[in-house]
Amino acid sequence: MSTIVCTFDELAPNSATRFVVNGSPVAVVRLGDDVYAIGDTCSHAEVSLSEGEVWTDEKSLECWKHGSRFDLVTGEPITLPATQPVPVFVARVVNGNVEIDVELAGGVK
Repeated sequence: MSTIVCTFDELAPNSATRFVVNGSPVAVVRLGDDVYAIGDTCSHAEVSLSEGEVWTDEKSLECWKHGSRFDLVTGEPITLPATQPVPVFVARVVNGNVEIDVELAGGVK
């Protein structure tokens, strides 16, 4: 079941925003006309990923604490020190609204 978290226009381009969807913290990233959703907790240091830097060319999100970057499509860590992936979720724009489905996760759940 999808949950509307905001309108597409409310998301700043090339940035991450934290939402809690059905009890799960989710970082929603807007890159151009696309949206991505990954677990908002770094698998290495358990800090919020949405406070980190978005790498647009690599479609990744960097943890602000130790610099681990996570692929927005797969949730896999691209750089150390993280070695474990974070969950990825279905994210889509429907009628101008951003919908996240934490039940239909890809990658790690």
